[in-house]
Parts: sequence; C-alpha cells; structure tokens
Amino acid sequence: MVKDTLFDPFTMWKNMYEKTEENWNEVLQETMKKESFSKDLGQTLNYYLGYQEIVKKMTEDYLKQVNMPTRGEVADVASLIINIEEKVEDFEERMEEEIQKADASKQVAQLRRSVTNLEKKMDRILELLEKSESKKVDVESKPAK
Repeated sequence: MVKDTLFDPFTMWKNMYEKTEENWNEVLQETMKKESFSKDLGQTLNYYLGYQEIVKKMTEDYLKQVNMPTRGEVADVASLIINIEEKVEDFEERMEEEIQKADASKQVAQLRRSVTNLEKKMDRILELLEKSESKKVDVESKPAK
C-alpha cells in the first residue's frame, strides 16, 4: 500500500491561519479585559471626536468663504419649508370651511327671503279674505229694497 504524501499548501496555510487566529484571539481577549485598555480606548475616542470637531469647523468655515450652505443650514431651510407647507395646508382647510360656511349663510339668507316673501303673500291673502268676508257681511246685512 502506497501512502499519498503530496504537499498541499492550502491545507498548510489553513492550519497556520487557524493556530495564529486562536493565539491572537486569546491575546486580544486578555488585553481587552484590562482597565488600561479601556482608558486608552476612551482617550483615543476623545482624540478622534476632537479631530472630527476640528474638521467640521474647518469645513463650515470653508463653505462660508465660498458662499455655500452648510448641512445644518440646509436642514434649517428644509424645516422651515415643512412648517410653511403645514401652515398652507391649515390655511387651505380653514378657507374651505369658511367657503362652506359662506355657502350655508347664503342658503340661510335665501331661505329667510323666501319665508319673508311667503309671509307677505300670506298677509295679503288674509287681507283679501278679510275684505271679502266684510263685503259678504255688508251684503247680507243690507236690507233688500
């Protein structure tokens, strides 16, 4: 029986990678448990935040020099536009309500005029009825000649 002893560089590389990764994992886990690591990481984050603030300030200064709006200014304008749109929508709703009220007011005024005309006609009819009844009474009360 012949044993196959071919050299496989990928298997060797994979084994080496796994052992190296295992060792580094242990080292990093131990390092991250130390308080000094947390302090150093916090200090690094503070430096980075300071750097970001400086870059932000420089960018804003540059944009002002070239007469371009900053991200904050664009956001402010967008907010103002949204507020204006809301106010316009509210105004449109109020106008529609007022128009409906005006239409209702016109209809009520028209009904009042109609009722007033009907009352005048009814008064006229009553007057004519009274006159016709008074004429009947006069005719009946006069003696026949």
